[in-house]
Amino acid sequence: MVKTDILIIGAGPTGLFAVFEAGLLKLKCHILDALPQPGGQLSELYPKKPIYDIPGFPEVLAGDLVDGLMEQIKQFEPGFTLGERAETIEKQEDGSFIVTSNKGKKFHAPVIAIAGGLGSFEPRKPLIEDIEFYEDKGVKYFIKNPEKFRDKRVVISGGGDSALDWSIFLANVASEVTLIHRRNEFRGALDSVEKVQELKNAGKIKMITPGEVVGLNGAEHLESVDVDIDGAHQNIKTDFFIPLFGLTPKLGPIAHWGLEIEKNAIKVNNALDYQTNIPGIFAIGDVNTYPGKLKLILCGFHEATLMCQSAYQIINPGKKYVMKYTTVSGVDGFDGTRKEAPKAVVKAIV
Repeated sequence: MVKTDILIIGAGPTGLFAVFEAGLLKLKCHILDALPQPGGQLSELYPKKPIYDIPGFPEVLAGDLVDGLMEQIKQFEPGFTLGERAETIEKQEDGSFIVTSNKGKKFHAPVIAIAGGLGSFEPRKPLIEDIEFYEDKGVKYFIKNPEKFRDKRVVISGGGDSALDWSIFLANVASEVTLIHRRNEFRGALDSVEKVQELKNAGKIKMITPGEVVGLNGAEHLESVDVDIDGAHQNIKTDFFIPLFGLTPKLGPIAHWGLEIEKNAIKVNNALDYQTNIPGIFAIGDVNTYPGKLKLILCGFHEATLMCQSAYQIINPGKKYVMKYTTVSGVDGFDGTRKEAPKAVVKAIV
């Protein structure tokens, strides 16, 4: 049982920033996310794409923003459970909650903050016969541990950033990397496309374009894939097939928690603190809805800040919190570190 002050469901930018705001209030957080790494859409869909509407950053790469948020919350030592989905919730007699993941892990907290972005992401699976049989037997939709592919043959399908980035990375890990895309053109960061071209020219990546994986073969585990190339079929021996066609957002099991739902989003009270119809459960970021809602990262940061103020009152009933600016009070981490502005020197001028 993981016990914490606030269980944050969703490790996107809003969920990560909530850890910082909670830390200022001396509240401990644990983050649960179905994706294998923090960052949500920013890490999974467009890590190398620039964002232009983050205050103070005329331009910042999505992946760099995630790195900055992770660095910002490091001193508050949040717990992370990644690659697991929030499945069920049980309200306790004292008003707290126990959330159980799809892998049976339990989390106990007096406050739940749902920061699941557009919902729990599920991979877009190619329409290939028997693909479910080969899942975890050679077919992978996520890459959690790249070392699993050390000295193995890998076939990657897709034409976006994820397919490009993992092809580049695995070129120095796997014994053989084949990148297959239905078109000749790739939609990804220019430097990634150029790097794949260099690796192809150097013989480190095989490329088939236009082409499409249409069949999987193997008795107990994946042994080869069938590829359609302009109507002709080619069989490629491989140990792993990794289709990277993006993710489909779904609210998932949270939709059955008794929360008020409107158009696949969770209705909240935006007049105060973004609390749901269930006291103690908040929804912040793209996962919520209210009159005038804008699905922007900066709005999620604002919602996380107000949510933490109300969470403090739930966890510390009757205790008044006096807000202080970090420029004045500094920031004390749970790891013993302290960040503060240099103190003024008191000295008489004679």
